[in-house]
Amino acid sequence: MRAVDIIIKKRQGQELSAAEIEFLIRGCVSGEVPDYQMSAFLMAVYFKGMSFDETGMLTRAMLDSGEKLDLAGLRGPFIDKHSTGGVGDKLSLVLAPLSAACGLTLPMMCGRGLGHTGGTIDKLESVPGYDTALGRRQVREILADVGFVFMSQTGSMAPADKKLYALRDVTGTVESVPLITASILSKKCACGAEGFVFDVKMGSGAFMKDLPQARTLAGSLVSTASSLGKKATAVITDMNIPLGNMVGNLLEVGEAVACLRGVGPPDVMELGLRLTAHMLVLGGICRNVEQGERLARRSISDGSALKRFLRNIELQGGDPNFVANLGGSRPAAQKNPLPAWEDGYVTGCDAHKVGLASMVIGAGRARKEDTVLPNVGIELCAKPGAKIKMGEPLLFLYTEGRRGKAEAMELLQNAYYIGRHTTEKGPLILEEIV
Repeated sequence: MRAVDIIIKKRQGQELSAAEIEFLIRGCVSGEVPDYQMSAFLMAVYFKGMSFDETGMLTRAMLDSGEKLDLAGLRGPFIDKHSTGGVGDKLSLVLAPLSAACGLTLPMMCGRGLGHTGGTIDKLESVPGYDTALGRRQVREILADVGFVFMSQTGSMAPADKKLYALRDVTGTVESVPLITASILSKKCACGAEGFVFDVKMGSGAFMKDLPQARTLAGSLVSTASSLGKKATAVITDMNIPLGNMVGNLLEVGEAVACLRGVGPPDVMELGLRLTAHMLVLGGICRNVEQGERLARRSISDGSALKRFLRNIELQGGDPNFVANLGGSRPAAQKNPLPAWEDGYVTGCDAHKVGLASMVIGAGRARKEDTVLPNVGIELCAKPGAKIKMGEPLLFLYTEGRRGKAEAMELLQNAYYIGRHTTEKGPLILEEIV
């Protein structure tokens, strides 16, 4: 068997066998198949796609390329959540303690941000001392104590995904549904979860720009997970405007704390409760999402969810008192307002441009090696539907030094739209696939 023959076969649009896919993945991990051939394979998949069976075989091969987390002896049910990436999306920080307080166990392998979308690991590591590079024993101890853990991807779990993701990033093959599906599920299944809730973002701030694209990805994730013996639900959500009021690492941790106190922004509260409810249904704790939402709200009102979050901060090396006092803090050195240039109503706030603005000031990274600044970010004071007067702040940009400030301000001014009449906001949750 030769890699070049498999590449040509896929380039011609033919379906690959399990043996051919396994040969490529084994060779990718061992180095026997060089990066230039794997890059050619990825490009062939990008243009020719993969069948449902091929996607499942690719996912299995990537999953089997490394070790799996052993959850034996720990209390389940084990349910996980994955978001396809957005701007201001701090939902993992909200729903993990919510779900754990309601009886689930969540082994969550999370990622770092790249481009205009933020990463859960970057948000958490903005807390001084917080450690996501955990050994297996640490993971088990944290799960047994508090019911959820946030860990970064190791070299031993789904190593094929780590190599392929790096190649996809530099070869323009990120936006491929089969490759996205295999990447997400190989990592998530390696952590031992029995079921998944997928938050598939759609809109300007997401990889999937329209509803048909989002439906395709959501269907692929649910169907492939089912073929691997996992329960799955997908929720398609709007990402044309940022989620919540804060964009930036430590700012988003503070907003997550506000949500766990029950005083977070309405959109984050709505989606956090809904996704948690779906997780509770998958785990068999609740019969339906309405019951799940009630149980999740109770964990907020009795303080148990916040208590678990702060305990997790402590167990993973951070200072829980520091995190508990984040509400209302604006840690960056410089606070720069963007005033409204006329009276009217905010009719649009482009999530993609807001995300790019946060990236250029240091809240995200354009390249994997870029340094992320924990304290910088954006506070949105007015979102679509809000009435605004000329001179009132649309937002505050929090910066350190001059890094990206002028470019960010230009992006943000172009992100906002002000009209003479208010516009009706569409739903945040567009579709649910169960």
